Amino acid sequence: MYTRLPKEIKDQIKEELKEYFYYERSEEIGDLAAENMLDFILKEIGPYFYNQGVKDAKEMVNQKMANLEEDIESLERPISRNR
Repeated sequence: MYTRLPKEIKDQIKEELKEYFYYERSEEIGDLAAENMLDFILKEIGPYFYNQGVKDAKEMVNQKMANLEEDIESLERPISRNR
């Protein structure tokens, strides 16, 4: 799975990559190198983050469903067996 990003976001990330290399590694990289790195991250590393997001969402939904089930059960009224 390869995520396509809007051009504005892709351009912003490329600038952030270039700044990272400049300030953290004292290296200057151009647009092509930044784009290649971004493509690599999206293709090779991105799925790990995506899958973790899916797991986190699933856990949250399961917790919400458990809470909802408890809330619904709390609406039950006791049945009196006395006649």
